[in-house]
Amino acid sequence: MEEAGADFGHRGEQLGLPADGPNSIARPGRRLGALAVDWGLSVLIAYGLVTDGYSPATSNWALGVFCVMSVLTVGTIGFTPGKRLFGIRVVALETGTVNPLRAVLRTVLLCLAVPALIWDRDGRGLHDRLAKTVEVRV
Repeated sequence: MEEAGADFGHRGEQLGLPADGPNSIARPGRRLGALAVDWGLSVLIAYGLVTDGYSPATSNWALGVFCVMSVLTVGTIGFTPGKRLFGIRVVALETGTVNPLRAVLRTVLLCLAVPALIWDRDGRGLHDRLAKTVEVRV
């Protein structure tokens, strides 16, 4: 884009984050991988513990398990099992730590799916923008 006279800088520059390495914005591939792991774990928990193998109800319960897991883990330690596996954590822009209320807002918006599909130039989903959080590399 520099040829057109516009230099937008690297992703996360406006947020004061580095271009690469620790605390840089997590790339979409890592985030999708973490989401797949978390969803798979949620389906396994719902299938094995909640629905006792009754598959038509499993996906509905899996969403509930995903929501609870995300609120509890992001709101306390800053990452879900999938995010930890892929080297990602969620941080609040002002304080660095995500409080439980912010984790609830972020998770509810994430479970609605549409806000997560609307990204800004830094690669943050609408759910992260509204919750004032960002997913960074560890």
